[in-house]
Amino acid sequence: MICGSMHFSKEMLEAKAKIEKLGHKVRVPSDVKECLDNPDLNMDLEYCMRTNIDKQDFDQVAKSDGIVVLNYDKNGIKGYIGGATLMEIGLARHLNKKIFLLQDPPDEKELKYALEVKVARPVILNGDLTRIS
Repeated sequence: MICGSMHFSKEMLEAKAKIEKLGHKVRVPSDVKECLDNPDLNMDLEYCMRTNIDKQDFDQVAKSDGIVVLNYDKNGIKGYIGGATLMEIGLARHLNKKIFLLQDPPDEKELKYALEVKVARPVILNGDLTRIS
């Protein structure tokens, strides 16, 4: 399952294709295509409540062997991880799923819950999707 900010919807679909070429079955957030046109859609409370998008994505995490977090830089934060992605990381950790981060997590000075991300013991891919095992 690919996780990350929906501002990276295009990158999620690109990563999906690359990871599938490596022989893995890949899931993406249920609304990734809708967010290509409107990256702020997942910030729309009415949309999120109506679609239960969080529950749908949690179900996808539960069905997966692991998650790949596309933590690109965003909002001036290197290795950005948003709140929804943090919840998916927590769920993956609780369910003993593998957790991969595309790059190093943010510094705790930049994102107060970066410590919780590190405690989940992610494998840092250093930008190399071929390292997924």
